[in-house]
Amino acid sequence: MLGKNTYLTGYFPLFSIIIFSAAFGYYGESYLIVQLKRLGIYRGMTELFSEVQVQMAMWFICTLLFFMLFAALKLISDTLFELSLFFFSKESEGDTLNRVRSGTLIFLLGSLGSIFLIKTTILLPSLFLLSCFIYFFYFVYKASAALTTSGMFGLIFMHLLFWVCFVMGVVYSVLKVYEALMSGLLPA
Repeated sequence: MLGKNTYLTGYFPLFSIIIFSAAFGYYGESYLIVQLKRLGIYRGMTELFSEVQVQMAMWFICTLLFFMLFAALKLISDTLFELSLFFFSKESEGDTLNRVRSGTLIFLLGSLGSIFLIKTTILLPSLFLLSCFIYFFYFVYKASAALTTSGMFGLIFMHLLFWVCFVMGVVYSVLKVYEALMSGLLPA
């Protein structure tokens, strides 16, 4: 069924991003409410608005932030996939991209699974990362017909190098901002 109409799977990434964002947004909302209660801010918020309104607003904000994050990651990964195929693939017609398109079902199934793991700290991000790894191996498997052996190693190395550098850059930036904030808050 998925192979008959190539446009059927075109909506899977959007649905996956929405469902993953809603699941992570719910987890983020729960975490924020606990932190706001701990800081004593939540009580003041509930004096202005009902608890349901505060929770819905927090969930919407968290969901929106995760939606933007996942959409940006999708854009980056799609660009990286196409760039790696440009560099290492033997074909230039785009057949490989059509063969890989049905792999978005992996993310859709992962996002549906995230609904059941909404309240778990480790399993929710683990499911997202597992979906990413499975999709990457699926991509390499489907693209292998258009790759030489050296092309396959180049493609894998390019992806690993990019994502390691990207994650390390983000972690480094977050730690530098955190260090600057803490040094500004603490007396000299």
